[in-house]
Amino acid sequence: MKKNPSRRSFLKKATLGSAAMTSAPFFISASEGEKVLMKRDYLDEQYTANDQINLGLIGSGIQGIYDTRAALSVSGVKLVAACDLYSGRLDRAKELWGDDIFVTRDYRKLLNRKDIDAVIVATPDHWHKKIAVDALKAGKHVYCEKPMVQQWQDGQEIISTQKSTGKICQIGSQGMSSLGNEKAKQLYEDGAIGEIVMLDFYNDRYSAEGAWQYPIPPDASPDSVDFDTFLGNAPKVPYELKRFFRWRNYQDYGTGVAGDLFVHAFSTLNHVISSHGPNRALATGGLRYWNDGRDVPDVSITLYDYPKTDTHAAFNAAFRINFIAGSGGGGGFKLIGTEGEMEVGQNSVTVRRSKLGMVPGGYSMVAFTEATQEKIREGYAAQNLETRDSALNTGGTTWEAPRNYKGAHHDHFYNFFTAVRGKGKVIQDPTFGLRAAGAALLANDSYYKKSPVDWDPVSMKLM
Repeated sequence: MKKNPSRRSFLKKATLGSAAMTSAPFFISASEGEKVLMKRDYLDEQYTANDQINLGLIGSGIQGIYDTRAALSVSGVKLVAACDLYSGRLDRAKELWGDDIFVTRDYRKLLNRKDIDAVIVATPDHWHKKIAVDALKAGKHVYCEKPMVQQWQDGQEIISTQKSTGKICQIGSQGMSSLGNEKAKQLYEDGAIGEIVMLDFYNDRYSAEGAWQYPIPPDASPDSVDFDTFLGNAPKVPYELKRFFRWRNYQDYGTGVAGDLFVHAFSTLNHVISSHGPNRALATGGLRYWNDGRDVPDVSITLYDYPKTDTHAAFNAAFRINFIAGSGGGGGFKLIGTEGEMEVGQNSVTVRRSKLGMVPGGYSMVAFTEATQEKIREGYAAQNLETRDSALNTGGTTWEAPRNYKGAHHDHFYNFFTAVRGKGKVIQDPTFGLRAAGAALLANDSYYKKSPVDWDPVSMKLM
C-alpha cells in the first residue's frame, strides 16, 4: 500500500455523492460532533458436533478465562480441556465449563489428546515460546497471548515452526481485529490526517489491581501450586506465592509494562499504517510507588523513532504508562498528522481537522510599522493561502460501533477460527507478533541499559 497523504484526494471522496458515502470513509463538515455508524457482517453458520472446533486452554488464569469466554462466543467452538499449575484454577474451569472437561497440570498431556484441534496459550510470558512451539509441533492451531515472546530472540522459532507445520497461529492482542482498527486503517490510507507526524499513547491506572497486585487465594500452598514447574527456565528461587500469582511484576517471568501494554499499541499502530515498526527507542521511568517486591518500573516513558517507508513518513511516537496516576486513570491512542488527528479505540474512531494558520497575526506583526504591516498583509492576501474551502473542511467526525457489536475480543477469535476453518487469514501472525513484541521490548532494553537502542524492524533484531 503506497501512502496517500493528500487531503484533497480524501475530501474528493466525500463529494462523489451518496454511493461513495456508503463505500468509502468520508467526512466534510464545518461542525464538531458528526457521527457515523460502523458495521460488521459475520458468517451466520451452524455447526454440528462433528464440525465443531475442540479447544484446549493452557493457563486458566485471568486472561485465560477472558480469552476462553471470547472464544466460546464464536459459533462451533467447544472447550474440552484446561491446564494450570494451580489446582484452584482447574476447579474454577470445571465450575465455568462443566465437570466433563479434562483438566491437568501438565500441558503435554493436553497436547497429546487427539480430540483437541486448537489451544489458547495464556501462560506467563516466559512460557509462551516453549508451549507455542510444542503445540504447533503436536498438530494444534495456536492462539498465543501477547507479547508473543519474552525475549525477541525467541520469536524466529515460533515463526519457523508455524511455517513448517502449516498450522494457524494467531497472536492475541485482542483489540487487533476491532471495528475501530479496521476503520482507522481505512481512514489513514485514504489520507484523513495527511502525513503522520507523531503517535501519542498513554495508559494511566490508579488501583492496586491495575498495578498487578492480584489476590493470592487462601488455599494456595506447595500442594496446590506447582511452583517448580512454573519457574521453568527462569532462575531457581525459593517458593514464593507472590511470584506465582503476580508474575507480571518480575523480569524473570514477565515483560513489564512494555510487554504487557505497549505491545497492544504497537499492534494497532503497525496495522493501521502498514508498518514494520520503529528503528530506535529511548526509555526512562522508575519504581515510584508499588514497592511490593517487584523489579519492574511502575512509571515508564519511551520515545520511539519510525523511519520513512512507502506507507508512512518518518515520525515519532511517545508511549507512557503510569500505575500511580492520581488523576484517577484513563488512556488514549492518537495519531497526529499534518492535516488532522485520529483518536482510535476498539469501538470508535474520531477524526478532527483544524484550519492551519498560514497568515501572521498580531504577535509577530507588532515589530513592524503600521505601513509595513499593511504591505505584509497585502502580500499574504495575494497568495490566497487561506481559502474558503480550507475553512469549511474542518470539524470532527466519530465512527462508532453499533450497540449490538460483539466486541474486539470476539472478533479476534472469530478471525482465528475462520482461518482455522480455511476461510481466511489471521490478522496477527507470528511475524506480525514478533514485530509488535520486539518494538515493545525495546523499552526494556533501553531502560535497563540506560541508553538508546537501535532495532531493525524488517529483520526483527537489535542492531
